[in-house]
Amino acid sequence: MAVSQELYEKALQRRILNERIKELLVNSLELSCEPGQITDDQPLFGRGLGLDSLDALELVVGIEEAFEVSVSDDDISSLSSVNKIAEYILAFQQGREPVAAPMFEA
Repeated sequence: MAVSQELYEKALQRRILNERIKELLVNSLELSCEPGQITDDQPLFGRGLGLDSLDALELVVGIEEAFEVSVSDDDISSLSSVNKIAEYILAFQQGREPVAAPMFEA
């Protein structure tokens, strides 16, 4: 039972984190969509939400302020979807090395 409760709590915390990231995206970048319209794995750049490199810089500032993490220039490529951002934040908070992924997907 304790394992099931622990998994449930982690899943709930992750869902809350993903929702906070979606709200940050919409509000800080003034997107013309609702947070609920952004899927967790939707590409943020290129053919996804259509964000560009200037949006990436604004997003980094918003993430650093909202989640008290530090995003280096080399790590910006890790921010390609809501799930990737959440993984980055959790890795940073847990002292693990975030895994980089391509920022712009074709």
